[in-house]
Amino acid sequence: MEPYEIIRNLRTEKGLSRKEVAEKVGVTAQTVYRWENGMSFPNDASLKRLSDLFGVSVDTICGSAPDLICQCCGMPLEDSVISREPDGGLNEDYCKWCYADGKFTYSSMEQLIDFCSEHLATESWPAEQIRAHMEATLPRLGHWKKS
Repeated sequence: MEPYEIIRNLRTEKGLSRKEVAEKVGVTAQTVYRWENGMSFPNDASLKRLSDLFGVSVDTICGSAPDLICQCCGMPLEDSVISREPDGGLNEDYCKWCYADGKFTYSSMEQLIDFCSEHLATESWPAEQIRAHMEATLPRLGHWKKS
């Protein structure tokens, strides 16, 4: 699906008029019309506002499959699990389980690894294997590189 179709579909799914979208994004209704008819494309700031308004990633609006992973736990990020900032905006760096309302859930890698090893273990993926995988993966993620 093309970005102009995605924007139009997201707007109609939310039951919003072009004028309402324009007011929330800070553009004119004519601009929204041009986006929805493939005559122009939103700039970066408008894409971010559309993302926040519709609750989807910028990648989704652009028509590409999100290629995002949580920079805390490494889980693939789909639109439904992307975290939110206190103001309601999306934070495409983290999942909603690792980061919510401006706060991180886990204060250390060990705490996250312990939680996942205990709660995600199965017969085919035992706790020791989860632990080994996470100990190798987490240090390469953005959140833990900063620490």
